[in-house]
Amino acid sequence: MAEIAAKLLVLGGGPGGYVAAIRAGHHGVDTVLVEDTKVGGTCLNVGCIPSKALIHAAGDYALALRHASGSPFGLSTGTPTLDFARTVAWKDGIVARLNAGVAALLKKNGVKILRGRGTMLDGKTCRVDTDVGTDTVRAEHVVLATGSRPADLPGLPFGGPVISSTEALSLTEVPRRLAVVGAGYIGLELGMAFAKLGAAVTVVEAADRILPLYDAELVRPLRRSLDAHGVTLMLGGRAAGRDGDALLVDTPAGRRAVPADRILVAAGRRPRTEGWGLERLDLDMEGPFIRIDERCATSMRGVWAVGDVTGEPMLAHRAMAQGETVADIVAGRRRVFDPRTIPAVVYTDPEIVAAGLSPEQAKAAGQAVKTGLFPFAANGRAMTLGDDEGFVRVTARADNHVVLGIQATGRGVAELAAAFGLAIEMGARLEDIAGTVHAHPTLGEAFAEASLKALGEALHI
Repeated sequence: MAEIAAKLLVLGGGPGGYVAAIRAGHHGVDTVLVEDTKVGGTCLNVGCIPSKALIHAAGDYALALRHASGSPFGLSTGTPTLDFARTVAWKDGIVARLNAGVAALLKKNGVKILRGRGTMLDGKTCRVDTDVGTDTVRAEHVVLATGSRPADLPGLPFGGPVISSTEALSLTEVPRRLAVVGAGYIGLELGMAFAKLGAAVTVVEAADRILPLYDAELVRPLRRSLDAHGVTLMLGGRAAGRDGDALLVDTPAGRRAVPADRILVAAGRRPRTEGWGLERLDLDMEGPFIRIDERCATSMRGVWAVGDVTGEPMLAHRAMAQGETVADIVAGRRRVFDPRTIPAVVYTDPEIVAAGLSPEQAKAAGQAVKTGLFPFAANGRAMTLGDDEGFVRVTARADNHVVLGIQATGRGVAELAAAFGLAIEMGARLEDIAGTVHAHPTLGEAFAEASLKALGEALHI
């Protein structure tokens, strides 16, 4: 048994944990990172990165199919074929490359990595069971970055044909019939990708609309796209279990059986609070999550928490930002974490990006607002991409025009997320965005045009 002393112990090597460790290393803080699998966490290994690789491959394949007999601009490709094994190998190669990169960055910044299962014994001590024995780490500060896991459903335990997003990204062949339980972003991203790859996809959602956390105007183009790609939606239906190779769904019209070779349960995620010694710590909780303040501090002195274990939104970039915050504080800097400008992206077709408040949310908060919406149907760059579906929408205070929220849907709009977040973070007004010269032709011009529309000065509509 080895006794290891450090100033900072990070439990969990996902986005929040490894970023906290790297940042602490930048500051010269003696840091130990404990991870029982691969660094990078769910996002890098079985989430964000592999899913986006699969989504991209599916999109290219669907585009090739669409152009098989000719495109509007004269391209004919012939009937394409897909070697899904090569697709999976390409996806796995990207993950391996990034995984190695994270490990190298940790080493470069002097972080000691302990590969094994960590169990907190108290607020300063962690037992790490490795392949070669047991180590004990004692640290002045502890960062809990234990992440989350897929949520299962009563009557549909994971196993066999019932899979989570993790198993969906490890399939070796495209299922002929795929039932997806949950019309949130995970279910729709993967459901649409497999539909493009040739699966017959049915999405079951208990609510009466898809993406219930997004407003109807923003989701409407996606609903049309799902129909165009042959995805069957069963809204207001609750998954009730299995019967052989069928998913049982309770609908207002009675129980229905949906034939399915695989059932993807995408009913959200749960914080990983078991198996690492939470019961030995005196932490205040907020429902199933660890309660933190604006500095990501828990109720125990010297114990911090970041990422999915601290609540919504469960996004990798939120965890990263929290990890940076904690590392800076441990190093002696004054920092707080402000969640107001965290963008959220849905990688469907079309993509959806949202930062800040929607018009309805702003009004519900008591704000009088101005809104401006500019459609990509009037944007030259969108037309040249062959897809002018969607829009950019800006919401600002009516009195001083400070921007409160920005949303967009359309092809490639995920790349506008940084501009949207920056505008809100910097306290931009409509005049600031409208007065910034945007390159032509770009999708970003729609951002300026939406701001002009809110000011009553639209140029191109």
